[in-house]
Amino acid sequence: MTVNELFPLPDLQDLPEDVRQKILDVQEKSGFVPNVFLTFARRPEEFRAFFAYHDSLMMKESGLSKAEREMIVVATSAENGCLYCVVAHGAILRIRAKAPLLADQLATNYRKADLSDRQRAMLEFALKVSQHSAELEPADYAELLKHDFSAEDIWDIGAIASFFALSNRMANLTGLQPNDEFYAMGR
Repeated sequence: MTVNELFPLPDLQDLPEDVRQKILDVQEKSGFVPNVFLTFARRPEEFRAFFAYHDSLMMKESGLSKAEREMIVVATSAENGCLYCVVAHGAILRIRAKAPLLADQLATNYRKADLSDRQRAMLEFALKVSQHSAELEPADYAELLKHDFSAEDIWDIGAIASFFALSNRMANLTGLQPNDEFYAMGR
């Protein structure tokens, strides 16, 4: 049995109206339905919770730019081996940062990317949250404060890294593949 047979995608017409409408809104805006939407739609309650938290982290006004938030997603997803999130959020990063090479650098090895000291500190903290959160210590927070991140910014960095650790694992669990459209976006 394949993963796709184990976790079949639902038919759009069989979904609750609010879930179907969110998917159609995304399709209208992007021109396609990202595979993550249909994958999560198989469980509408979890779909609602997942995307509500996603949107609250990724779309709100905060001390982190939208591009910086996508940088966190791409770097942590690369470390977590999540092809879907690296490719999909790499595409979004290319558009938001207007820096196509940066997304590829972060997807490959953020430690070699062309980053400011502030961005590097942000990503090092995000990776520690994603990979070794039990090892966080006061010096990790002090490093971010030194780069003018506020307490709310630090929370956001940690929350984004944590949320996408969940997302990465669910994408890998379900064999989620990036849509072909993501590969060409923002290049």
